[in-house]
Amino acid sequence: MKYLHFVAYILLWIGGINWLLVAFNWNLVEMLLGSWPQVVMIVYVLVGFSAVYTLVSHKSYCKNCNAGQAM
Repeated sequence: MKYLHFVAYILLWIGGINWLLVAFNWNLVEMLLGSWPQVVMIVYVLVGFSAVYTLVSHKSYCKNCNAGQAM
């Protein structure tokens, strides 16, 4: 599960940075993978799934959330 959490975390960063760039009319994923629309869709789906996974499993991995709990 540690590796899944790490991959989800990296995908969240990629998605967040891409959304920041989209705000300035520059889509990095489309620029890099635009000639393969299926791969672009897969990247977007993976980023979306990583957001859902991180949302659901955040409390078990977050040190700040677990700081007040007794072990």
